Parts: sequence; structure tokens; C-alpha cells
Amino acid sequence: MTKELDLSALKAKSRKIRKEIVSMVYHANSGHLGGSLGATDIVVALYYHIMNHDADNPQWAQRDRFILSKGHCTPVIYAVLADCSYFPTEDLKTFRRPGSHLQGHPFQPKTPGIEASTGTLGLGISTGVGMALAAKVRKENHYYYILCGDGEIQEGQVWEAAMFANKYKLDNVIAFVDRNYLQTDGNSEVVMPLNPLKPKWESFGWHVLEIDGNDFTQVISAVEEAKKMKGKPSMIIARTVKGKGVSFMENEASWHGTPPKKEEYERAIKELNDGV
Repeated sequence: MTKELDLSALKAKSRKIRKEIVSMVYHANSGHLGGSLGATDIVVALYYHIMNHDADNPQWAQRDRFILSKGHCTPVIYAVLADCSYFPTEDLKTFRRPGSHLQGHPFQPKTPGIEASTGTLGLGISTGVGMALAAKVRKENHYYYILCGDGEIQEGQVWEAAMFANKYKLDNVIAFVDRNYLQTDGNSEVVMPLNPLKPKWESFGWHVLEIDGNDFTQVISAVEEAKKMKGKPSMIIARTVKGKGVSFMENEASWHGTPPKKEEYERAIKELNDGV
């Protein structure tokens, strides 16, 4: 997609999405804030600058697909899909409520714009590479963008998918690792060390880039480079700040899946309004 890069518009959009994320989790008194806030800039860059998609025609055959493999971070994708008009923004008030189509993990049959049901760790990237192979067989030219968590890639299923994507030369796969170094139980390098991460993915036959995942210019440039790679899937290791945009949530594992109290909610919204 050729679009003029408007960094100020993308930054404003990220602030709006982050406010929706905080509001959804607060009003539901449940959900995953830290990872959703940290990954916001990646998802915003994809939906508002990079990907070919059309909310008026969500089943358009040539659309790019986004798969949230770190499936617990639904607040970010729900907020973006609503803002893109895949479903009414009012629906966000039903997040995690009984009967709502906006549950804690993505459920493809019920939620417009969701491409795959995920949540079981490793399922998203495994599903994504299978879908990408099917697209190759059909001689389709769209891309599969897959967002993984760094804690998630401790799962063996992820590395099975990595081998599969290399074997079938799936250069229509551009994946991200949201590398914030934090997971439910603390620092990933203490829980189950992942480093050196870049050589690991390279040894599985992937083209690997490392970037600041909260920098729009780096995210967009990395995707542009990945699109030039033929015969290999690409993995973008995106260093992010968990809880990005809310000072007291940043780099704190305790905000992985904790909803804010009223005072914390009001402080977070104020910071996001002020652009802190």
C-alpha cells in the first residue's frame, strides 16, 4: 500500500486506541492492559498505513490478514477494528460480557475483522502459516501479518510453525515478536530465556529484523524491507515497552492482566489525554 506517512496522525491514533484499551479493561474489570498498550503502535501502523483491508468488504479476497497470536491482548485489536468501522464502537462497552462477540480471546466466527480464533499459545502463528500456504497454492498475493508475544514463543508449537514456514518458503508471512521481556510470571529471561533471539529465528530459515516497536518509522521500514525478501518468511523482533503510554504501567509485569482501579483509570486517561 502506498500512503503518505503522517506520523502525527499515527501518534494521535495510538493515543486514541490506548484510551479505548484502558477504558475497556476498566469497565470490564478484566483484561490484559500491559501487552495491549505496548503493541498498539505496531497494530496501528499495520491497519492505518501498511495493510490492504476494507471494513466495508471484510471478506475481500485480496485483503491482507492480521492474526493476533498473543490472543489475550484483544483490547488492542478490538479497539482498532471498531475505529476502522468493522463493528460499532458502542460494542466495546460489552468487552468480556456474557453473550458479547468481544470475548477475552479472539473468536473468528462472531467478530467482524477477526481472521482466526487464537489464545492457546502458539496457535495463531501455526494457523497463520497454514493460511499463508493455502494462499500460495491459490496463487494469491496478499500478506499474513502475525503478532506473537515473547512469552508465547517459549512454546514448542511456535517452532514447529517456524520450520513449516521455512520449508514452504512462505515469503507472504511477516510476523512480529512483541519483545517487551515481560510475561505473567516476570522477566522472560528469568522464566525461560529466549536470547539470543535473532540467531534462533535465523537458524530456522527466517529473514530477521530487529527494531523499536514503538517507533512508527522503524515498524513501517521493517515491513517494507520484509516485503522485498523472496523465498523466506520474515520475523520482526520489535522491542516494546509493556504498558506504553501510561507512566505507572510501563515496564511493570504486574499490569500484564490486572484491571485498574478507579483512581488508576482516571490517572491513565489523563496521561493519555495529555500525551505524556
